[in-house]
Amino acid sequence: MHLTKEEEKMLSGKQGNAVKKSMEILVALGEIYGAKKLIDVSSVQIAGVSYHNLGDAGLDYLAELAKDGKARVLTTLNPAGMDLQDWKKLGINEEFAEKQRKVINAFRKMNVIVTCTCTPYLIGNLPRYGQHIAWSESSAVCFANSVIGARTNREGGPSSIASALTGKTPEYGLHLEENRQAQVLVKVKAKIDSVPKFGALGKVIGEKIKNKIPLIEGIENANMEELKSLCASIATFGGTALFHIKGITPNKTIKPKESIEVTNTEIDEAISKLSDAEEIDFVGIGCPHASIYEIKKIAEMLEGKKTKKDFWICTARQTKELADKMGYTDIIEGAGAKIAADTCMAVAPIKGRYKGMITDSAKACYYAAGHNNFKTRIRSLKECVEEAIK
Repeated sequence: MHLTKEEEKMLSGKQGNAVKKSMEILVALGEIYGAKKLIDVSSVQIAGVSYHNLGDAGLDYLAELAKDGKARVLTTLNPAGMDLQDWKKLGINEEFAEKQRKVINAFRKMNVIVTCTCTPYLIGNLPRYGQHIAWSESSAVCFANSVIGARTNREGGPSSIASALTGKTPEYGLHLEENRQAQVLVKVKAKIDSVPKFGALGKVIGEKIKNKIPLIEGIENANMEELKSLCASIATFGGTALFHIKGITPNKTIKPKESIEVTNTEIDEAISKLSDAEEIDFVGIGCPHASIYEIKKIAEMLEGKKTKKDFWICTARQTKELADKMGYTDIIEGAGAKIAADTCMAVAPIKGRYKGMITDSAKACYYAAGHNNFKTRIRSLKECVEEAIK
């Protein structure tokens, strides 16, 4: 792989140990995937932020990089394992909180913006169409590639940090136009008109095509929250990092020869498989993080009511601040629910605390069952709120 003189200096260690380690990672990746060169990126999204996932080994690695590493491009963070300000209200213990603060401080020392959200495109890290980026959160990667039309591979935590500290990524995979073409046509013969149904659609497609790139036909409309749900589920259940929806997404693609169909029966079966909980003691919204519009709707439904079950609305800190200004936070917390900023139910250490969770997110169901041994039920936002106050 060709390196410029500047990149050779970075690799040699002349620009510090953190840059050297980062270049070693990027060069190794480039050689594995046959990249001809490194390219500049305009932004980075780093996953692997929760101490629950990192552990002490991950914390030590970050502390080592933070000694002399500095982000060279706009870099934001995935959710942490707790609300960085109000962690006690979520039942997080002091020992975990101290470790999580050390993780965040290491990133802050590297000039990484500690957004702690899986929806960076909602709070300021919004690339333009065609820009090369290095993002590492599966749903955000899928959203950036598919809905925005930016270009990123599905980076891991170490490679995304390496891109942040160098401003570079190897030119391979979805950075190249020839690798962004649809490989299978998906004919949707079902009515997909809600966040849970878009989540179920992503599950069905993802399990059928794995990590192939689909061209989806038969979707008449899709708002931002529905696309957010689809991106999360198709990436979780299948590994897809890019999809095309005819008439909705911006990328151009050739129609593939291979085709499959998705029926109403399959959507109903997917919802049924994600709904094995008989007893609900936890309501979780915001996987990916809730938008201000979703928070507004929750506030409207909770006004004048009281929740009977533990209810988390997970969102970005910046979105919560908007909710504070609009009075939504007062209404929601006055009803007994909690706005959990900086974190979510997929990365917080809540295993063993609940038996059954209701949510509008297929991705949340996947992680609740796989990581926390919860039973789950996927329903509309309205039905989730109604369950909370039953």
